[in-house]
Amino acid sequence: MQTTLRITEIFHSLQGESSRVGLPTVFIRLTGCPLRCGYCDTSYAFTGGESMSIASILERVASFNTPTVCVTGGEPLAQKNCLALLTALCDAGYSVSLETSGALPIDAVDPRVARIIDIKTPGSGEVEKNRWDNLSALRASDEVKFVLCDEADYQWAKDILREHHLAQACPVLFSPVHGSVEPAQLAEWVLRDRLPVRLQVQLHKYLWGNERAR
Repeated sequence: MQTTLRITEIFHSLQGESSRVGLPTVFIRLTGCPLRCGYCDTSYAFTGGESMSIASILERVASFNTPTVCVTGGEPLAQKNCLALLTALCDAGYSVSLETSGALPIDAVDPRVARIIDIKTPGSGEVEKNRWDNLSALRASDEVKFVLCDEADYQWAKDILREHHLAQACPVLFSPVHGSVEPAQLAEWVLRDRLPVRLQVQLHKYLWGNERAR
């Protein structure tokens, strides 16, 4: 339990995204990310952070007395010890989700973890970082998310959705970049094209604006 990770913050808030939206959740934000998406709102997590042992992380998480935990970043899988942290959280009885860009392999993640994979669109500026072989590892407990900058991103995501039969593998989320695409417009596109996806907005942005999730 002396395995350590770089941690930007651990905090208690409402989950703003995924099918767990609205649930009180403990967030563990790991430091570091190999991507630089144009719309990133967590660039403060690229560097710095505090070195913490898994035992210390578990102690901090337990202090919130909340059963749902989300490991996020940055890109959490950029730290190899993230895998051990995820397993330790599952062993402690938490319902655990992982928010990952999908730019790194997901196959070694503990099967008890719900993996939320953010497929990068052309508008993100990081589309070439997508690791497409991750899609073959999807389970029904996972989710795939597309963050859409404009209608071109929507059309691209629609093609990927169909080409890879994603809706048959797990839930698929379409999310507008806050302030760039109106949610009502995205809703119209989804309804027009009868897509088997869930539209989501970032709940925390509507509750607390562009401040950090809490």
